[in-house]
Amino acid sequence: MTDIASIKVRPAEDEILALARKHGVSYQITKLDELGNAMSRLAGDDAKLNDCELLLLALERAGHVSARDANRLHAAYMRQHRS
Repeated sequence: MTDIASIKVRPAEDEILALARKHGVSYQITKLDELGNAMSRLAGDDAKLNDCELLLLALERAGHVSARDANRLHAAYMRQHRS
């Protein structure tokens, strides 16, 4: 029987980067992204997605990751990068 405590779980960032490499996905900004960024800026919101989060968005848009899995990966990524 495998001791579950001995199983190493890959960090969410590594998983996202591996999926992007596997599927040849990179983030490309869209007009809708530009509109959203402008609206956020005008609302005084400085929240911005980093490169890894943008890759996750691109993976979801390309259909390589379901919305549910993207949310799960993003939540794990945010937990692992809490300051």
